[in-house]
Amino acid sequence: MQFYVGDKVIYPNHGLCIVEKIEEKTILGTTCGFYSLRMNAGNTMVLVPVDNAEGVGLRPAISDSEVNKLYLQLGNGKIDDHQNWKGRFKDNSDKMRTGSIREVIDVLKGLNFLSKSKNLSFREKRMLDRAKFLVISEISAATDDSMESVEDKVTKALERCLVNRARQLEKAKAAKVAKKVTKKVAKKVTKKVTKKVAKKVAKKVAKKVAKKVAKVKKPAARRAASAS
Repeated sequence: MQFYVGDKVIYPNHGLCIVEKIEEKTILGTTCGFYSLRMNAGNTMVLVPVDNAEGVGLRPAISDSEVNKLYLQLGNGKIDDHQNWKGRFKDNSDKMRTGSIREVIDVLKGLNFLSKSKNLSFREKRMLDRAKFLVISEISAATDDSMESVEDKVTKALERCLVNRARQLEKAKAAKVAKKVTKKVAKKVTKKVTKKVAKKVAKKVAKKVAKKVAKVKKPAARRAASAS
């Protein structure tokens, strides 16, 4: 994908940048094109090779039309629950490196949820703050709302996320209990039905046997009567 001067772009783990200029530079005898990016936070300048822009995950900033979907994702209660610290940190680091705002939102929700039940390590606390900043700054740039206004909306969406998560867990728990109860009831019903069926079958078999025995007994009785 090609970018132009003035474009708002996202540089993974660094956030929102503006393409200030596109220039050629000669480094170690090789001349190639570079995007000169001004980072939104701190006005630091970054050079990204044009040919490697896709490789480093440089992408266009989101548009205003995508913002509502992001707020829905922030509040939907779907959270990756990793128990293992190493696995969780690796997965979250990989997501942050993609530059995808949806992946960053997943990291934000997961670490925010975790922070409510335990103290985060220094590295995870820093990642939580970074994820929140990246989400707020990109939404702010897309909507032209102030950072403070967007932060308030993001915080409220994260609160909804915790409420929805609790509801989902309760629902799952209730479904589990209902499944157990259904199994027990089904077992009892099956046992009763089996008993009834067995009784009916036994009754029918007994009747048939009795009829056959009666048929056998009749000729024998006649023969005994004629012999006497």
